[in-house]
Amino acid sequence: MSNSELALMDIATLAPRIESGEVSPVAVMESQLARINALNPGLNAYISLYPDAALAAAKEAEAEIAAGKYRGPLHGIPMAVKDLFQVAGMERTCGSKILSEGIANSDATSVARLRDAGAIMLGMLNLHEFAFGPTGINPHVGTARNPWNLERVSGGSSSGSGCATAASLAMATLGSDTGGSIRIPASLCGVVGLKQTYGLASRAGIYPLCESLDHGGPLTRTVRDAALVLAAIAGSDPADPSTAHARVGDYTSLLGKPLNGLRIGVPRDFYFDRLHAEVEAAVQAALSVLSDLGAEVEEVILPFNREAIDGWSTMAMAEAHTVHDGHLRDHADDLSPDVNTRLRLGEGLSATNYIHSRQAQTKVQQEMAGVLALTPILAMPTAVIPSVPIDTGTVMVGDREVVGWRALGQLTRLACFTGQPAISIPCGFTEDGLPIGLQLLGPWFEEPLLLQVADAFEQATEWHKRRPELSV
Repeated sequence: MSNSELALMDIATLAPRIESGEVSPVAVMESQLARINALNPGLNAYISLYPDAALAAAKEAEAEIAAGKYRGPLHGIPMAVKDLFQVAGMERTCGSKILSEGIANSDATSVARLRDAGAIMLGMLNLHEFAFGPTGINPHVGTARNPWNLERVSGGSSSGSGCATAASLAMATLGSDTGGSIRIPASLCGVVGLKQTYGLASRAGIYPLCESLDHGGPLTRTVRDAALVLAAIAGSDPADPSTAHARVGDYTSLLGKPLNGLRIGVPRDFYFDRLHAEVEAAVQAALSVLSDLGAEVEEVILPFNREAIDGWSTMAMAEAHTVHDGHLRDHADDLSPDVNTRLRLGEGLSATNYIHSRQAQTKVQQEMAGVLALTPILAMPTAVIPSVPIDTGTVMVGDREVVGWRALGQLTRLACFTGQPAISIPCGFTEDGLPIGLQLLGPWFEEPLLLQVADAFEQATEWHKRRPELSV
């Protein structure tokens, strides 16, 4: 393999070659930077890039490995993070012209843990302003374009993370997920997006949107790579009280294990209503694959869907308004119009409304635990539609015109409301070549099981091997 192709490799394949000295982290970084320089101007995945610092870190990694100080599978691996994370030596903007923090002096906990594992930070990735939208359309820094069709959105809010991962502009990325913002771009860009259990990985140093629902997690090109990144960032952190009871597992321990007898529930009510026809067909085919792999796929009823969606909406709008109250008061005209509108939805909510949403959350979590006791994995589409055009933001579903910002997050909010882990994996493409994602939900802190199912599907299919045709 030529140096120019190193950036196309997945982490699990590349890591042993770096460890053995067959491949140099410097060569990997040079390959990665060359690809970014060639493709990012047309994709707009990065808001800011720090090539000199990245190359210097690659040289340090090369020296460490040569000296026998190999840190593990992320050592020397180029990564990038959503421009919501604090990264020492880089400037965070949150995709807004309001924020002016200057160069950070310290890392978010997850970034620090990745660096401790040897990963190298490339730069800051595009997003929907302040991570508050499912399309990724951003009038301030430009919109990250979908590598499969440059006229389509990458999905939000972690748009740059989805775009960069799919286009091989980083070997793995971090995004955030409050209502689907890791899984939506993963689905629309044809990559893996993992939202781990609430409280498994620290959010310290991530600009908040709704702290009761916020998660930070990986987007990767394979399930195994997601497991490797999760292993690095998982664990308790005094700076984030939600992680006090984090249960860290061995996230590769069940990869490759058969699914024989595993019960997988399919909640058809709501989650399969009014789907884009090609999304429905792809997900139905994916369910057949899981059945062929030995899983017992059966329909389940989730009677709490409406309660969960309403509760999520109240909680998200109330907390987001609290976070951005000063921005609405002092810089309203500088906000993206859609973000301004969405933030104001929290203005009229009362303390009673908010308390009811928290009570609903506890109730739904208890009811979900009962469902998972019988069917430990739930399977459904990640999004009701594929990507939408940047200019119109809509797509036709039958004879209906569906608005992207309303539709894209419908099926992903539940897992944020319950806090259980969820993953989106590629399961097909439309006739127009747009990716489709399958979403899997599992029990709290049972990421090894969730990853086992996702990996089994990945190994039985070829969808994850397809790459967008981009001219370098």
